[in-house]
Amino acid sequence: MKEGIHPVYREVLFRDMTPGVDFEFITRSTIQTKETAEKDGKTYPLVKMDTSSASHNFYTGEQRIMDTAGRVDKFRQKFGNRAGGKIA
Repeated sequence: MKEGIHPVYREVLFRDMTPGVDFEFITRSTIQTKETAEKDGKTYPLVKMDTSSASHNFYTGEQRIMDTAGRVDKFRQKFGNRAGGKIA
């Protein structure tokens, strides 16, 4: 391999930033980060994640409730009969 053309491949700490979730793991990556964090007495580059397998509802089995009431009414108020399309 040519020297000086490849990114640095090193151990990186990935941390889930979802409130109430304490999940982090170390893996190797070429990602560039500005922050560092310490784990097990060693300092690693830190990557903050919004979602991981510890917080995603597909893996946790929890379903988040969305407020869907009134969506059709809001649509009808906004567009009325201009929505087009044929009524079956």
